[in-house]
Amino acid sequence: MGLKLWLAKIFASWVTNKVSRDAEKALQWQQYWMNQLLKKAAKTSFGRDHAFHAIESYEQFKAAVPIRDYEALRIYMDRIVAGEKDITWPGKPLYFAKTSGTTSGVKYIPISKESISYHINSARNALLGYIDETGNTSFVAGKLIFLSGSPVMDLKNGIFTGRLSGIVNHHVPAYLRKNQMPSFETNCIEDWEDKVAKITEETLLENMTLISGIPPWVQMYFDLVQAKTGKLIKEVFPNFNLFVYGGVNMEPYRKKLEASIGKKIDSIETYPASEGFIAYQNSQTDDGLLLLCNNGIFYEFIQADTFYDEHPKRVSLADVELNTNYAIILNTNAGLFGYNIGDTIKFVSLNPYKIKVTGRIKHFISAFGEHVIGEEVEYALQYACSKMEANVIEFTVAPQVNPEEGGLPYHEWFIAFEKLPEDVNLFAQYIDEAMQQKNIYYKDLITGNILQTLKVRILVPDAFIQYMKLQGKLGGQNKVPRLSNDRKIAGELSAFLT
Repeated sequence: MGLKLWLAKIFASWVTNKVSRDAEKALQWQQYWMNQLLKKAAKTSFGRDHAFHAIESYEQFKAAVPIRDYEALRIYMDRIVAGEKDITWPGKPLYFAKTSGTTSGVKYIPISKESISYHINSARNALLGYIDETGNTSFVAGKLIFLSGSPVMDLKNGIFTGRLSGIVNHHVPAYLRKNQMPSFETNCIEDWEDKVAKITEETLLENMTLISGIPPWVQMYFDLVQAKTGKLIKEVFPNFNLFVYGGVNMEPYRKKLEASIGKKIDSIETYPASEGFIAYQNSQTDDGLLLLCNNGIFYEFIQADTFYDEHPKRVSLADVELNTNYAIILNTNAGLFGYNIGDTIKFVSLNPYKIKVTGRIKHFISAFGEHVIGEEVEYALQYACSKMEANVIEFTVAPQVNPEEGGLPYHEWFIAFEKLPEDVNLFAQYIDEAMQQKNIYYKDLITGNILQTLKVRILVPDAFIQYMKLQGKLGGQNKVPRLSNDRKIAGELSAFLT
């Protein structure tokens, strides 16, 4: 074993022990971070407006700080973007992470000099935890692909601004930099199709050992590699043994990815957001994500099915329950308070605190009161695929309230298949059975003859790539919404029906 790999194991053990100790004291760390954030931001405009100096308890905090999304915080965000200091956090941000919002347009999420290290170190710690658990250090010696957004940044009133993945790219540790792919020049290519084609050229003859990215865009890369070589990924990259991903549930993509690779490999799920690095998978035998409670964030939670109530109940980590769907609320050392990032999670363990991401609070179907969420449709599709040995490339679901053909309304599933089921009607039946099993409200609507059973519409294989391209959102950190409560996406996808 080389010195570099030996040192990696020693460092991995030390870091993993610290992460475990922090997890054991999760509630103490959460109390610490609430106090620290209040103290640090007390003299900012936001802190003065919300009387941070007088807050001594979580109950007082909830009374003083309402839940807001970016649009509701725009009165403060616009001042930060304009270059003002001491608005929600002392001084100015180190970076702005630029994201696209459906209602707010472009959003500029502040990243402070205090918060950037948590973004970087959390990604590092996920890999170190894997090393400590498995003893596998072989990937460290090979080439590593990070399929991410462009690292090119603009200046916004003196503050460097870019995609989160591009910002993080500038902080890759020196000991990994020489192993990193693609080249900086290739990574700066804005057009995603051109970029992936160039990455394919650069990597075909390299010793790739780790690949990281959002599953559908990694699959796009795999497809190009296979088209160039006519070989499975394991034959092109025989030492590729670790896949790191985040942003979407892996399960709908797993079968096709593994078929492309030609073998099962280890994977690590991460949960980074522009607002903070929230959790990562710390065990190969447990797919729950360890909630990072000593990471510059004070967490709050609201039951998802009450989120739009007039006065929804907010709880801290101390009062969460298992298997309850929560909207996750962040208070961060980049100056976000009572901030709704739009994600929903559920706890799968309380000792330590582990979560699974279940969807988006705005991505649901409840046209008839069923409140179907992402986790449910992903489970149902996976169940149907396992029953009929079908492979799915991508999918989305929307309500059909007024069918042109008449009859009862239904849920309409738009699916692009890599391998079609032999009987599409039976496939739809399996999905519907699983949906009724997972969602009692949906079952009641079916049995009560309010809805008819769902219908599957088959799309051409590249439908979602073409759709995302038309939206200007192909590649990077962009994801296809799995659920819509209206017909906008469904209407556009209808152009790609087979």
